[in-house]
Amino acid sequence: MSDAVAPKKSWRPTRRQFLLGLGVGGVGALALGLPAIRLGVARAVDKGLVPSSDPLDPTLWFEVLRDDRVRLHLPKVEMGQGIHTALAQIAAEELEVPWERLEVVHATTAHGPVDKQGTSGSMTVVGLYQPLRESAATLREMLRAEAARQLGVQASALVAAGGTLSVRDQPEKTLRYGEVVAKHTGTWEVPEQPPALKPAKDFQFIGKSMPRVDLEAKLTGQGVYGYDQRLPGMLYGATARPPRLGSTLRAAREGKARQQPGVVEVLIESDFASVAAESREQAHAALAHLELEWTEGESLQQADVDARTTVKDGEGVLVQEEGDAPAHLGRGKQLTAEYRTPLAAHAHLEPQAALVEVKPERVRVWTSTQMPGSIRKQVAKALERDEESVEIVPTHLGGGFGRRLDPKAAIEAARLSRATGRPVHVGWTRAEEFRHGFFRPPTHHVLKASLESGKVLAFEHQQASGDVLFALIPEAAGAVLGADFGSWRGATIRYAMPHRRTLAQRVKLPVPTATWRGLGLLANTFALESFMDELAHAAGEDPLAFRLKHLGDDEMERRFRRVLEAAAKQAGWGTALPEGRARGIACSVDMNTVVAQVAEVSVENGRPRVHRFTCAVDCGLVINPDGATAQVEGGIMMALSSALSERITIKNGQVEAENFYDYPLLTMREAPDIDTLLVGEGDKPLGMGEPPMGPVAAAVANALFTLTGKRLRSLPLKL
Repeated sequence: MSDAVAPKKSWRPTRRQFLLGLGVGGVGALALGLPAIRLGVARAVDKGLVPSSDPLDPTLWFEVLRDDRVRLHLPKVEMGQGIHTALAQIAAEELEVPWERLEVVHATTAHGPVDKQGTSGSMTVVGLYQPLRESAATLREMLRAEAARQLGVQASALVAAGGTLSVRDQPEKTLRYGEVVAKHTGTWEVPEQPPALKPAKDFQFIGKSMPRVDLEAKLTGQGVYGYDQRLPGMLYGATARPPRLGSTLRAAREGKARQQPGVVEVLIESDFASVAAESREQAHAALAHLELEWTEGESLQQADVDARTTVKDGEGVLVQEEGDAPAHLGRGKQLTAEYRTPLAAHAHLEPQAALVEVKPERVRVWTSTQMPGSIRKQVAKALERDEESVEIVPTHLGGGFGRRLDPKAAIEAARLSRATGRPVHVGWTRAEEFRHGFFRPPTHHVLKASLESGKVLAFEHQQASGDVLFALIPEAAGAVLGADFGSWRGATIRYAMPHRRTLAQRVKLPVPTATWRGLGLLANTFALESFMDELAHAAGEDPLAFRLKHLGDDEMERRFRRVLEAAAKQAGWGTALPEGRARGIACSVDMNTVVAQVAEVSVENGRPRVHRFTCAVDCGLVINPDGATAQVEGGIMMALSSALSERITIKNGQVEAENFYDYPLLTMREAPDIDTLLVGEGDKPLGMGEPPMGPVAAAVANALFTLTGKRLRSLPLKL
């Protein structure tokens, strides 16, 4: 289907547009109202504001083929999270097409919808649920109208089911979708208004555990990842990396690099020294023969990072304020605690990778990316080309976690392809990933509270963090906002307390930091929920009962109560455990999804061992229960690995870790049993990919305190 008339679009601001649009009122007015503006932005973000997608022309999303298959072009990338399956269920529901006839592919920037938001922030299903349903339903009605014309009946007389359109009570008058398309002539007209959507009682696919659409391709090796992408005659590229953090290339000469085996090109530009060769090994070996001069960079030590990432009392941006916490912190029983979390790597299995073919008429880029639209823009800028001449073809991703926002591999391959006139593949080594990527920022938390009559009267959370989202937006926008809303994700106090406030402080570090799964969620929830446990013990109360006591009766607090009680009941909270084991509980909300977890732990050979995790999740309407459960399990495993063993350290201006032997991950032998309870309600889905990360570290730390009496206030958890 093609040549359709695009529907009228309604405009609603995305989160980024909303935030960057705050500066339009003039510098003076902005400065006068800055504290109020920042607090208003914080409240909006904290409520889980989700960028919405405009309704799109369904002919961008779908191809109806003459053999009755329907090809769905999805702008969200599949990086192991099963998102293509959930989106296919949404589309199949409204399109009335058999599951086995629906084929899902990644949209390219030249064919299919281009998503400016990318695949991030647990927003895929939330953001596309309504637009995708509307697009599928619109396409169904376009086919219905055309079939009615071909059959000579009213459109209202046709029933859509199983990829066919039949005249009601006259089953012999039937057209398959492929037949309708084959017989169509002229232009497809897209209705301006989407049709009525199917009621939930009639759902066939939404809410069911459907088989993953990418499973067979991945099992048989047909699914291609960026690192595996190949073209005839392609070369392999390698780029010289700075010896220290902050070093820049001062001067470069070819030296003997061009004479090395397999070398085809040596490219030296102002900030770039690179080699293209017939094999990856030859390209990397030739780098050693370049003559390079670097600026000195930072002689940074880990102690310097820790010292810089330290809360300055009373400073920072106010992101939450209710009542008057400072005035009441001196009353009753007072508690103070400090928590820290370290730099962390993404440690995904597939390093950065891109294959680029630069030709005079067009540029094609095959790459592992979460942001095809952004990568297109940055590659076009690097090559000084129009964006329209650059096509990004997303591949499968061997893990993303925020690391796939980086355009460097694609830009390096593009510059080398332009220089050589041949396709060039750049695949980073594991050492490059660990030492020259970006990291989850370190954090420091100072928490203060006062207790009166067994309840919290006042609670204050001061947080300091390196950049997360500020690393990706203009510096001017960061100056206006003051505090990185990625770094304080999960930092606000959700319990019903009369006086509470949260301050977030931005720390500029010479270590590159940016997005990591859940952004600040894991670090902030670790501090808040561990301290909540401290308060419960100081009040002499059971940690579950103490949390429930501090929940009111608004909708969010009822949801907190529901997941806490569900997780506790399933885990057997309060019942006897085998000797040497204890339970800990924690909860959080992220992207409007509420999560409570109970960890059951012991200590083996002086190290924490987690035997069981019970997780109750209220994520609204569940599209695919099996996929949602898998997301919970994956999130818990990643967060648990971070909580127990992961830490990036700096020595003499360089990241110490070079490979997994320097950065151990949780192994299958150490994996706990995981019980998942999906307890949500509602008619719309909520965020799912990252919310289960939140309570993990705190639940484990709280269990370890119950077991050992030792309060662990820094990650990774070490006894």
